[in-house]
This record gives sequence, C-alpha cells and structure tokens, in this order.
Amino acid sequence: MKKITSPWGFIPTLYLAEGFPYIIINTVSVLLYADLGLPNDQITLWTGWLYLPWILKMFWSPLMDARSTKRRWLLAAQTVLSAVFLAIAAVLMFQAFMHAEQAGLQTTFTLTLFGFFFGAFASATLDIATDGYYLLALTPQDQGRFVGIRTIFYRLAMILGSGIFISLTGALAEKGLAPKPYNWVCLFGFLGLLFLAFTAFHFYILPKPQDDKPAAVPQATAWKEAFSSYFTQQNILYILLFILIYRFGEALLEKIVPLFLLKPLGEGALGLSMQNYGLIKGIGLGGIIAGNLLGGWLLGKYGFKKCIWPFACSLVLPNFFYVYLAIAKPGLTVIAALITLENFGYGLAMMALTVFIMYVSQGKYKTSHYAISTGIMALGMMVPSMLSGKMQVALGYEKFFWATALISLLSFAVVPLCAKIKTLEETEKKFQQK
Repeated sequence: MKKITSPWGFIPTLYLAEGFPYIIINTVSVLLYADLGLPNDQITLWTGWLYLPWILKMFWSPLMDARSTKRRWLLAAQTVLSAVFLAIAAVLMFQAFMHAEQAGLQTTFTLTLFGFFFGAFASATLDIATDGYYLLALTPQDQGRFVGIRTIFYRLAMILGSGIFISLTGALAEKGLAPKPYNWVCLFGFLGLLFLAFTAFHFYILPKPQDDKPAAVPQATAWKEAFSSYFTQQNILYILLFILIYRFGEALLEKIVPLFLLKPLGEGALGLSMQNYGLIKGIGLGGIIAGNLLGGWLLGKYGFKKCIWPFACSLVLPNFFYVYLAIAKPGLTVIAALITLENFGYGLAMMALTVFIMYVSQGKYKTSHYAISTGIMALGMMVPSMLSGKMQVALGYEKFFWATALISLLSFAVVPLCAKIKTLEETEKKFQQK
C-alpha cells in the first residue's frame, strides 16, 4: 500500500493527537479532581502548575532543532503520552480496588498530578514537534491552506476531550455501568490505547520531508541563536505584550468555568451533572468550528489588521455571559446557547492569535520561534489560572465573574500595538503572494 503524501492524510490526526493531551491535562484534570471532592482553590493552584512545561518548552525547543527529526520527536512524545494515561488509569484503579476514601484521596491526587505533570512535558514536546513538522512537511501554499484545518481538528480534540468523552464518563457513573472512580479508569485507559493507535498510524503514514533533519550547528549555538534572533526582532516588546495579555480574561476563566458548571447550586454554581456538562461542551463544537472557519476565511480575505478588533471583541465581550449565568441561573437550553456563542467568538479570536504567532515565527529557527511564542502565551495563562481559585473562593462566583469580565477589557489595550509591528504586515503580504 502506497503511503499517503497529501496533507489530508495526516494533518487531521496529527492535530487531534496534539489537542487531546492539552485539554486532558489542563481541563479534564480539573473535572477529575472536582468529581473526587477536592476544593476549588487547591484544584486551580496545583493544576495551574501544569502549564509550566508549555512555558519551559522554549528552552528545549532549540535543542530539539539540533537533535534528531521532528517526525521522530512527535512519535516518541505520543508513545510517552500513551504510557502516562495508562499509568493514571492504573492509579485510579488501585484507589477503587482499595476502596480508598478521604485518607487515600491525597495520595491519589499526588500520584495522578505527578502523572499529569510528566504528561505535560511530553505534550509540550509534542506541540513543538508537530508544529515544526507542519512547517517542514507542507509547502508555503499548503501551510496557509491548512491553517484553518489544523485549528479545527485541534479544537475538535479539545471539545471531544472535555465534552463528549466527559459526557460518556458521566453517563457510565450515572447509569451504574462504571461507578466513580471506575468511570475515570475507563476514560484514561481508552486514552492510553488511543495514543498507541496514533503512534502506530503516524509511524506508518507520515512522510519524511527532506528538510526534516537536525540543524547543522552545535546545540548550544542553536539555543543561543534561536533566542537571540527571537528577542532582538523588531517591535519585540509589542509582540510580547500582545501574546501575554490578549487571552488574560480567558486565563482567569478557564479552570473556574468547569467548576462553576458542575458544583452544587448551594455553592452559587449551576449544579450540572457530568453528563450534561459534557453534552454542553459537545454542542459547543459547532460554535468553535464555525468560528475557526469564518475566522480563517475573514483573515484570508481582509488580513490580520482589519480583523483583529472585531475578533478581540468576540473574545472579550462573551465573558459577561458568565455574570448573567451566575445571577439568573437559567435552564440548560440557555446555558448551552450562551456557551456555544462564547465558543464561536473564541474560535474567531484564536484564529487571529494563531496567525499572529505564525507571522512572527519566521527565519532559520521558525520552529523554535513558534515554541517561544506559545511558551510565552502559556505563561500568560498559568499565573492567572493559579490565582483564579483563590479569587473565586474569596469573592464568590458572581463577583468573580464581574471582576474577570472587567479585567478582560485589558485585551483591548494591546490590540492597537499590532499596528506598530512593521514586520507583521510585511510577512502577511509574503504569505498572500505565495
């Protein structure tokens, strides 16, 4: 059987495999610990640390450029993730088998958190390798053509991981087929086997690009040159501010929203079942895909600088939806509609950020530059998410969402900086010409 060389043969599965571990480690871990009964501030503080590998990846990305190929790196990372998910399933199985209650909960928390942390390093490595492989395996024309496709499948993985899979996990417990925590054992066991399948498929199917080879410079030189060329580029201060602050409101909301949807009404939350939570997230898939598709088309037609203001509005203004939800506590239909609309705006906004990072990641070390940019973005997510739990506990859900919605208006302060980044417009013109 002849290998498939068309990007349609491997881009969808590559970005599914890249998206799953990110959402499992950073969001599903929150749902697991909430279901096990841990308090909000403890959950957000410790799962906030899971962003750290995505920040630190900028430091080992240049070394990856100088050692082995992107294809080998991504296959190795997928193999490690399979082992991590199977190990987490084993820990949860042991807890269930030993009938461990509160006394064993902290041990389970510690062991699974260690597994998530180790998996986060593998996932961050997978991000570097996958994004680098994308830039090497596709022509400039295909890179522009598939930027929307890769984003859609990455978001699809995130919605499946935190939506459909969670709904099924909740249904297993609610229908008595796999009582807690056996339902979580089933989920992580499935994820481990899924990543074994990803590894086997990609080992066979992925082409070997001629340019996918170690950089012909010593590792120390590669690291120094990659960082030097990134942080000395024109308008670097504006670039850093945009990447750090653009998603600030989302960073505060990311870990609290799942807890708000799931925690009891008596605590000021919405009290949804795990199954309904997953269904709402699954319905949101349509909103994110629509936002990605429309965002990609608008960016291609009108360009980044004309789109960034409306896209920023679509990211920031839906944050006020949560103020309404905390006050009114409406029915499931209204909750699903507002979250789907928020996802649509998020899909638009993230297309702009993806293109922005791609445009400022050019030159000899473009893979490393992309990793540095996404690492800085992870720093902008990590610190607010760690603080969000203490803010919510101190303020309550309603006041927390008011504070978050108002703070998110800071995003509008960095949008005008894009007009001052001269290289952004030059790079966009080059991509359009290609």
